[in-house]
Amino acid sequence: MNWVDAIGYLGTILTIAASAMSTMIPLRIVALLASCAVITYGFLIGSMPVVLTELIQIPFNAFRLYQMVRLVRDVERAAEGDLSFDWLKPFGQARRFPAGAVVFRKGEPATEMLYVESGLFRIPEQAIDVRPGAIVGELGMLSPGNRRTGSLVCVEAGQARCIAYSEVKQLYYQNPEFGFYLLKLTSERLFQATRDADRRESVPAGSEVM
Repeated sequence: MNWVDAIGYLGTILTIAASAMSTMIPLRIVALLASCAVITYGFLIGSMPVVLTELIQIPFNAFRLYQMVRLVRDVERAAEGDLSFDWLKPFGQARRFPAGAVVFRKGEPATEMLYVESGLFRIPEQAIDVRPGAIVGELGMLSPGNRRTGSLVCVEAGQARCIAYSEVKQLYYQNPEFGFYLLKLTSERLFQATRDADRRESVPAGSEVM
């Protein structure tokens, strides 16, 4: 086997390795390396169809790698303190809600969570207002039977991004690190809700907080 064949076999091995990977970032990196090896082999043997095929695949793999790296970076930054969920917007579909609309009811099947972009929403069972920049409905993904743990009503007309649980699960399977940070963020939201509830109970009725 000469060195030209060795490059070709290397490209084949890397392509098979990429196909066997389940996490997205290593998969894209190995796929890019495989393309480079196959392109080199194609040039050496004078096969332009092979070269052209890999040249077409490289931008797709590079863009997907960039997306996933940016996603992990943004989620990590959010988990470190600012609790921003802006990184979820590209994965949701915009939907407008009029004032008075019941978005979902407690006990209903849950299939998606919402990122609030404008307006005002409320969870009546807990008297919690959900304002722009917050997510709501994520607990349905974690609850037994995927049931809503509370209702959601639109108080002031607004818009929300609806992100299907299937989309969130896909992101998790592609990159387990994403799932870790999402769980951390969701837990922090639960702690925030508990602190807010304790604070409301500690304030006497009719008093004002200055």
